[in-house]
Amino acid sequence: MAVRQIRVIGDEILTKRCKPVKEMTPRLKELLEDMFETMYQAEGVGLAAPQVGILKRIVTIDVDDGNQYVLINPEIIEQEGEQRGYEGCLSVPGKTGIVTRPNWVKVRALDDSMEPFELEAEGLLARAVCHECAHLDGQLYVELVEGELMDVEKEEELEEESGEE
Repeated sequence: MAVRQIRVIGDEILTKRCKPVKEMTPRLKELLEDMFETMYQAEGVGLAAPQVGILKRIVTIDVDDGNQYVLINPEIIEQEGEQRGYEGCLSVPGKTGIVTRPNWVKVRALDDSMEPFELEAEGLLARAVCHECAHLDGQLYVELVEGELMDVEKEEELEEESGEE
């Protein structure tokens, strides 16, 4: 396993649509391991393959619910409700902004054995699924930010002032 370089805003690869994965290979298994390691090292909750320079439809997510999620060729098939909150991205370091996302989603994907499954996600997991799936189509959250992008420190100050944790 290895920590890979995270591509940052301005890198053209982050604007490209990713290609579907047709089969699991030893290189893709290694990529999945590297993506989790890279995500943990950077203290993120999700990572999409283009963020490490690979144009494949692969997402890894860990929102501290006891599960590690691997979504290969994910497709959001249902969504409900709405949640509004601060969002950040490992590819947009030090910045945050308010984004509205569905509060509940159902996603169809393949797991790391290329077996199909459906995942129902709510709250933070739903936000992470939507955020990471958008990466696969070349979209960064900054395109959805309501108002201004802020420095992460500013968000923390605003939360302290409003009594949020």
